[in-house]
Amino acid sequence: MIEKRQFYINGAWVDPIEGRDHPVIDPSTEEPCAIISLGGKADTDAAVAAAKAAFPAWMNTPVEERIALVEKMLEIYKSRTEDLAQAMTMEMGAPIDMSRASQVGAGTWHTSNFIRAAKNFKFIRPLGDHAPNDRIVYEPIGVCAMITPWNWPMNQVTLKVVAAAIAGCTMVLKPSEESPLNAIVFAEIMHDAGFPAGVFNLVNGDGVGVGSQLSSHKDVDMVSFTGSTRAGIAISKAAADTLKRVHLELGGKGANIIFADADDKAVKRGVLHMMNNSGQSCNAPSRMLVQKGVYEKAVETAAEVANSVTVGNAHEAGRHIGPVVNEAQFNKIQGLIQKGIDEGARLVAGGTGRPEGFNRGFFVKPTVFADVTNEMTIAREEIFGPVLSIIPFETEEEAIRIANDTVYGLTNYIQTQDGDKSNRIALQLRSGMVEINGQSRGAGAPFGGMKQSGNGREGGVWGIEDFLEVKSVAGWAAE
Repeated sequence: MIEKRQFYINGAWVDPIEGRDHPVIDPSTEEPCAIISLGGKADTDAAVAAAKAAFPAWMNTPVEERIALVEKMLEIYKSRTEDLAQAMTMEMGAPIDMSRASQVGAGTWHTSNFIRAAKNFKFIRPLGDHAPNDRIVYEPIGVCAMITPWNWPMNQVTLKVVAAAIAGCTMVLKPSEESPLNAIVFAEIMHDAGFPAGVFNLVNGDGVGVGSQLSSHKDVDMVSFTGSTRAGIAISKAAADTLKRVHLELGGKGANIIFADADDKAVKRGVLHMMNNSGQSCNAPSRMLVQKGVYEKAVETAAEVANSVTVGNAHEAGRHIGPVVNEAQFNKIQGLIQKGIDEGARLVAGGTGRPEGFNRGFFVKPTVFADVTNEMTIAREEIFGPVLSIIPFETEEEAIRIANDTVYGLTNYIQTQDGDKSNRIALQLRSGMVEINGQSRGAGAPFGGMKQSGNGREGGVWGIEDFLEVKSVAGWAAE
């Protein structure tokens, strides 16, 4: 049993002041794999105080030195790939090969992109030729609370921590209590890279405890949160009393619009994308909208592909998907699959219960529903499991209407070989991101959504800007 009860505060590993034990469960086995501490208010206050004390010196550290520390962190991060991968496989159930490549790799990717963006970022720049003595200054917001999820742990930790560090902010990280072990390894990496004491702090806790304390703390200047829309609303309310900046990256219910002229692999690509990470991605293409001329063929293909997706123990090598994160998530997904059946959707793959051969572990059958209407519960709610809903449409206008008929607005997808049509539709979809014909976003592209998918953007230049205030200075002495 791994025991990791300490927090990282002010450059040192310290015992909790108000800690209580919390078991971390391996979702492949349903057995405890580690014990951590959930902190209390005194622990939160100590971490925030350390970040506040470190802020003036860190803010005034030349950006070149801040970037150099991030570059050192990246070197160490790469050397700890296996430790990070094993932690994420054990605590949140990503298959080990996926953990090594995608889960750990996401952190490498984002950090490299931030370094590139930072080296070209002008923190002091002219307003314009019309105002030669005006300068626009980008300076750090201050003490930032970072509350990260369990589904893509290193993806979200690096998107927040690295951007804030380059910007000159100090921070307190509260990772999900479901997947804290990778964040503890990351804290060791930050320490070994030589970040000054107090710049980065880690306190484990739950949302009701440390999460709420950070969101309402008078000495926290910004909260950056990734997770459910429900929790994002609660954080916004808690932060309102102190008027702190709030950045939210929340849920999604992405539409994948497949036209009759889509390429032959569009349906397969969409199903596999949906099942990746056991469906536990906020940008998953969970609603497949298919034009009626190719609808039945698409349903048949989707069922075949879903039935070909294997489910397996996360600790075993291979291209299978693993379990979902915990019992509560498993039960929620099972209930929504049953709801789809009860509301009249046509089940063409998967269904309720564990896959054949499993009687333990939070494993879910890759599931596909056809003949879904956009009013059904499975088309409205974010399921966060390997469950795909297929909805028919006739015209371009109908597809756009269905795609936009959701409270969410994170990522939408378009599959057509008509470039004019894809460009036209991309401009009408109400989402922060649109991907066409399987083309993923480029290095440093902004990640974020509209409506109840949140606000702010992560990644590249936009991710750094989210941790900066804009100051206007008039009368700047001529250089």
